[in-house]
Amino acid sequence: MPNHWIDPSQCQSLAVLVESVTAPLLIEHEAPICLELDIDTSFEVPADSERTVDLIQSLVNQSLSEMPHGGDLTITACETEQGLELELADTGCDIEKRSQRTPIAAAALGVQLVWQNCPQGGAAVTMTFRRQSGSGRIAA
Repeated sequence: MPNHWIDPSQCQSLAVLVESVTAPLLIEHEAPICLELDIDTSFEVPADSERTVDLIQSLVNQSLSEMPHGGDLTITACETEQGLELELADTGCDIEKRSQRTPIAAAALGVQLVWQNCPQGGAAVTMTFRRQSGSGRIAA
């Protein structure tokens, strides 16, 4: 059984890719997780799709491991001056009490990860897919 619903190489929409990768992980999780996805459907996958899938899977799995009894997972994206930011926020423990592993895919893509506590509890990791200097394209 595939670990995502669509072939990442055929997907151009970031929203579709994120949902396709995240949904099977939520179904397999031992406790109920409420997913909120807020990604503009016009946002394209900002980098190599296979590595982006690896990055999302790794970070979603880290979030799920912090919520063994269930919780909320919110995934949002926005364009900034630095590039496209994709954020995963969960209702698990604070960053001081959790492992903050940097997936190999983040380094391979040149994605910057910033961890922070959420005001409502839990933690978030923001991935910044940087723009190439001198152009409007996102670096791969």
